[in-house]
Amino acid sequence: MKKLLFITTISASLVFGAYEIEEAPSIIEVKQKIETKEQLEATVINLAGKQKMLTQKMVKEALFVLKGIHGKECKANLLLSIEQFDRTLRGLLNGDKQLGLQKMKNEKIFKQLMKVSNLWASFKDSLKKGDIEVINNQNIPLLENMDKVVKMYQDNIDSSLDPSIAKTINTAGEQRMLTQKMTKELLLAANGVEVNSNIENAKNTFYLFKRTLSQLESDTKDEAVKKQLGLIDTIMREYETIIVNNDISDKTLRIVQSLNMRLLKESNNAVKIYEATIK
Repeated sequence: MKKLLFITTISASLVFGAYEIEEAPSIIEVKQKIETKEQLEATVINLAGKQKMLTQKMVKEALFVLKGIHGKECKANLLLSIEQFDRTLRGLLNGDKQLGLQKMKNEKIFKQLMKVSNLWASFKDSLKKGDIEVINNQNIPLLENMDKVVKMYQDNIDSSLDPSIAKTINTAGEQRMLTQKMTKELLLAANGVEVNSNIENAKNTFYLFKRTLSQLESDTKDEAVKKQLGLIDTIMREYETIIVNNDISDKTLRIVQSLNMRLLKESNNAVKIYEATIK
């Protein structure tokens, strides 16, 4: 059983100063000024969707550490991702002014968030201990239960947000998670975990990302959105070569480490553009 190097003694403040952090979507700052109930509801769907992405990003970072690829940076990024997930989960439950979140009053969503909270406590502990087998087994239940939260927000009958807009934000946000999930699956294979299955999983996840991107492109008439989706498409084609060739060599994984973050960043920018259209 592989173990991560012990990292819990590194404080977050030291991490931020000591290592170059991957450029990634930040949950610490809500740049768009929230003035309407619709904007608030869009922000909640966005941040809940980012939680899904983080379930996969944390495993990806742990697996990069195990492979010895940019180990210091990935350890630091793992700690940052843990902190981000922790804070957003608390904000979704209890409110967080800086994140633009209010205390959860919907009883059904609150109960589902508590299920996520219970799963998170165990998952966070496994991440810190570095038990990759347990992490591998626990990340999908956490993802699935967080996905239920997002869908409950999207389908909330008390929402003022147009259902089609809520669905689009959720779908565009889902792309962020898929960038991390397919990278996680490649890294599981590279670390010797169910190699053939995870290579196939990575392909399936990639082609889901590709199909969804194509659907988003065909559904939009907004020029700013079209331009952003076109940029994502260009980066995606670089990733496709790696997926098609089943390449999990260390040399290629170093390229993947940068490429997946570019995809994540631009997919997140697409969600921001969608959000900016809400009045």
